[in-house]
Amino acid sequence: MKKTAISLSLLLISLTVVAAAQNSSPTPPPTPSYSGMYTFLREGEFVQITLEDGGRASGFISRYGDLDSDKGAFLDHFFKDGKLTGTQLTFKTETVHGTWFDFTGSFGRGEGKNPGDEAYYLLKGTLVQHVTDENQKITTRNRDVVLKSFPRRLTPVQDKAD
Repeated sequence: MKKTAISLSLLLISLTVVAAAQNSSPTPPPTPSYSGMYTFLREGEFVQITLEDGGRASGFISRYGDLDSDKGAFLDHFFKDGKLTGTQLTFKTETVHGTWFDFTGSFGRGEGKNPGDEAYYLLKGTLVQHVTDENQKITTRNRDVVLKSFPRRLTPVQDKAD
């Protein structure tokens, strides 16, 4: 009887140790949330990126017009299609005033120290700008870009009592 009680106690202790080891297994780190606003080519221009389930990317580029007819006006180029695979992002925009963009690049960490800081994430890649002129001739311009994430407010601002 004594041997059975000892064996039973050892079995219970072993099961407890195994269960504790299984429960304390490290959890994988959270997937980074790259969704947000990023700088674009000039001061005041930006890219809004929203990453959705299944690797779909939506968003738009908001930029100043370059043509005589739209110089200084804000133009929004919505993503026609976009895809995220791992950290790799590709998108193509709709055509606005004869101009559209293709982008291929990847997300990475920037110099921001905390998730809400400016440039916490960087989006590095190749931006191709396509422009159709009045004679329907298309010219392209390729450039390597580094787009920095805008700062994010992590906690809501409390309304001040008047």
